[in-house]
Formats: sequence, C-alpha cells, structure tokens
Amino acid sequence: MTLAEINQKLEALARELKVELEIFQSNIEGEIVGKLHKHMDDVAGALINPAGLTQYGVSVHDAIKAMPFPVIEVHMSNIAAREEWRHHSIISSAAKGTVQGLGWRSYTCALRALVEIAREGKS
Repeated sequence: MTLAEINQKLEALARELKVELEIFQSNIEGEIVGKLHKHMDDVAGALINPAGLTQYGVSVHDAIKAMPFPVIEVHMSNIAAREEWRHHSIISSAAKGTVQGLGWRSYTCALRALVEIAREGKS
C-alpha cells in the first residue's frame, strides 16, 4: 500500500471519528521536531512513524517528551522481528504507546487509540 493510500484511509477514519487530521511526512529530523513544537499548543495528540530515526533520533525523543499531548509511535513492521539492531527504539520511552507489526493497519489502530486517549483526557 502506498503512502497516499494510507493517508486516504487515515483521512476517512478521521472523518468517521469526527476529528481533524494533519498529515506530515519528512525524512529530516529537524522538520519533525519543528512540526511537533509548532503544534505544541493546538493539537490533542500525534502519531509518529520515526522510521530510520527510531534508533537514533535523540532530538525527536526529546521533542516528544516535551509535548503536553500523547504521542503514539507507529511502525508498519514488527521491529522486534527485524534485524537485531532495529529491536530497540529510542522513541518508545518518550511515546504514550507503540503500535507495530500490523502493516498499514498500524496507523488506523493508532489513530483510534489516540482519539480515545485524547477524549478521555478531556473528561
């Protein structure tokens, strides 16, 4: 499934859940950190697939820790079933939780969970 198709599924789910969704993709660590900081005061949560930054993205980890909202780490593959060096995520200890190994469904499962967590936090 392409990134565009995953985004379409997320947009459809967001409409179903009656939430707004902004989709952002970058391979540049500073852009990811900047996006989190930009929305620090105006979003209820975030999903992040740190991809190649999973093991080494210290600034992404630190930015997630600074966020006042829950962040869920998402991976399409099960990182524990991949190469040994991929088993540890520096991001996981900063995130509210992790959803992985479900292919594109990891994203939709994570969005459902994030919306529930955000709504529980408001009540």
